[in-house]
Amino acid sequence: MQTKQIYFPSLENIEAAAKNLEGVAYKTPLNANINLSKEFEANILFKREDLQVVRSYKIRGAYNKMAALNADEKQRGIVCASAGNHAQGVALSCKLLQIKGTIFMPSPTPNQKINQVKMFGEDFIDVIIEGDTFDDAFNAATLECDFKKKVFIHPFNDEKVIEGQATVGLEILNQTNKKIDYVFVPVGGGGLSAGLSSVFKNLSPNTKIIGVEPEGAPSMLTSIRNKENTFLEKIDAFVDGAAVKKVGDLNFAICQQNLHDVITVPEGKTCQTILDLYNKDAIVVEPAGALSIAALDFFKEDIKGKNVVCIVSGSNNDITRTAEIKERALLYANLKHYFIIKFPQRAGALKEFVAEILGPNDDITHFEYTKKTNRENGAAVVGLELKTSADLAPLIERMKNRNFFGEYLNDKPDLFQFLV
Repeated sequence: MQTKQIYFPSLENIEAAAKNLEGVAYKTPLNANINLSKEFEANILFKREDLQVVRSYKIRGAYNKMAALNADEKQRGIVCASAGNHAQGVALSCKLLQIKGTIFMPSPTPNQKINQVKMFGEDFIDVIIEGDTFDDAFNAATLECDFKKKVFIHPFNDEKVIEGQATVGLEILNQTNKKIDYVFVPVGGGGLSAGLSSVFKNLSPNTKIIGVEPEGAPSMLTSIRNKENTFLEKIDAFVDGAAVKKVGDLNFAICQQNLHDVITVPEGKTCQTILDLYNKDAIVVEPAGALSIAALDFFKEDIKGKNVVCIVSGSNNDITRTAEIKERALLYANLKHYFIIKFPQRAGALKEFVAEILGPNDDITHFEYTKKTNRENGAAVVGLELKTSADLAPLIERMKNRNFFGEYLNDKPDLFQFLV
């Protein structure tokens, strides 16, 4: 039985991609971050792909793929499916290369992203809203390709796309004379991690490349552990730029060989990183763009005194998600808690709860009460924000001592999903 040859992008092809992208993709800055360098006692550098014209690295792969199409393929037109960044990269590439494109997007896609796609593509693209999930949009795009003989532009599982994303690695090595000890790279479908790791494997083989996935969508980590590309039945789609059920076959084969490690980061930790970057550095990132920076805490001792690059992959963050981002950050920090509270049906019960049960720094952020029975106690769902996580145990004890405690909801996912 013949062993299947693994595709590895050649330096020659990656350099050709870099030439293709001249005047199209920005050579984004590689900037030191003073706050994190001080915190981790290391030289922390950000590769700012969030500053691309489409606000993510996706323009690199999309344009490199589409520029390589022959005249007949360009004439027939292209199709893609995406809920965000890939769609924007494809749309701009359509306009620049004057190729007609059809972009399928699922119905939950925020209007902000749909409008961005239309703005970048102008008259060269049609946006079709299809289905409730990315898979629905993907299936519709595949049917369109088959029926109209158009070219499908895959977001990650494509050689030319991987070679385009690999140009991020080339730029990093051209932007510093220092030996790079670690690169932290977000992993979704694996296009960026496959391309970038191939560059370093050739030009800086001692650099440790760490892939970072959201905890709720560990498709690359699962596949590497299983030693085969594995489909995940269920994922948490919150980190939408990196939440896929299955990585690309090409990407998996490369990353399995090239990545030093793959780790997962809790979504709440990612949210706290988004807030910290905005508050401390005035940098706006999307959840996937924060993954590489959120990972630093898990390598605190390893990176001390080292030169470390974090790929800031994108900044397409929908402002309507801010409340959810803050909520998830507080939950991860153990500062936000939900309870069912039993209020005695007598005057002054609420006043007693506020004055004698809550601590001086505890804040009620959610209160939902409906009197439906004549029982002695009426139940309310109450959300509390604490100053420190150490305040939780004494708070619960006071509730129990005065018979206010009903149920703690944070660790009951079936109930909790209706609150968060």
